[in-house]
Amino acid sequence: MRSERDARGWSQADAVRAMRAKSSHNLPTDSTLLRNWRRWESGESRPDEFYAPIIAAAFDTVPAAFFPKSRPNRDDELLSATGMDTLEFIGRLRMSDVNSATLDAVRITAERLCCEYAYADPHELHAEGTAWLRRITSLLDGRLTLSQHREILVLAGWVALLVGCVDYDLGHRAGAEATRRAADSLGREAGNPEIVGWAAEMSAWFALTQGNFRGAIDVSEKAMAGTTSMGVGVQLAAQRAKGWARLGDRRAVQTALDEGRAILARMGHPADLDNHFVVDATKFDFYAMDCCRVAGQDRLAERYAQQVIKDSTRPDGSVRNPMRVSEARLTLAVVAVRDRDLERAVEEGVAAFTSGRKSLPSLAWIAGEAAREIIERFPGDPRTQSFLEQLRSLNVG
Repeated sequence: MRSERDARGWSQADAVRAMRAKSSHNLPTDSTLLRNWRRWESGESRPDEFYAPIIAAAFDTVPAAFFPKSRPNRDDELLSATGMDTLEFIGRLRMSDVNSATLDAVRITAERLCCEYAYADPHELHAEGTAWLRRITSLLDGRLTLSQHREILVLAGWVALLVGCVDYDLGHRAGAEATRRAADSLGREAGNPEIVGWAAEMSAWFALTQGNFRGAIDVSEKAMAGTTSMGVGVQLAAQRAKGWARLGDRRAVQTALDEGRAILARMGHPADLDNHFVVDATKFDFYAMDCCRVAGQDRLAERYAQQVIKDSTRPDGSVRNPMRVSEARLTLAVVAVRDRDLERAVEEGVAAFTSGRKSLPSLAWIAGEAAREIIERFPGDPRTQSFLEQLRSLNVG
């Protein structure tokens, strides 16, 4: 709470006023709120369920991001869940032996693949995801009940979304778009609006990273109607905010971020934060970081970037979400160069390229924005050339 307040240049009294402005309830007097605030900041007490949402709203975020709960353990071992090892499972798929155990195994496998997105080698994940997509869709040719048919369509849709994302990360635009369309078709046939929404979100992502900001906004707006109670609705709102940020409309940016925050606030805390298609509250800082950086709100962008890095790092120092950390490093690079600190800017910028797991179009897009700022302020410096060489080495297709 103190660091968020300091990032905005607020006094404790300013923070209390922000709470009052964002609350629809009758709050105690300012002196009482100030005493409470001092206790909260000092760690003497923790805001309860009444105050936590108001404090989060004062800082334009959601309670689950500001006051995160502990993450549950997940046991998704195929053998313990179904009694089958992988070889037996694949054998059943080849024989189109579809029963509850087979469907459980398909479900577990699809979930595992989606959970490996953030850190797995993209080439290996793409190959494995593509192989499983073929196996799953082959079941559609067998004898199935209506409910089995629909569930297989849904599971194939999720794996197709994953494969499409990894395709795009690798710079394979045509393949990514083809797989995205396949996922959209599977989602529509299954009557699953969430898969259809994610297919639209991918289209907005593709448009953004290719500089088509109006296209990204249009796609996101059209898809929002059926997703206002789903995590994908948060992503769509975020993509719209990113587009408006680059078109210079701060009011539209805030409206989109507020819409995404409202959806997050209505959602329960997800049980599994590893799944790429599960939107967790900590992602809101990631979206706001991007918009603040583009809008020139440097201190807020820096604060959000530091929080993204913190949320993406495990207690042992390993990185849970390397792609988010890379973009956070680039944000810190931009803030540094605006502060005329080229040494730190290049250090942070080059660090963004060192992750083994990259989304090439996204990284090149944000790094390109950072490069323009570095060139503008330090055009002839050798360190600028060093950063540009790293950027050229991405070799996005």
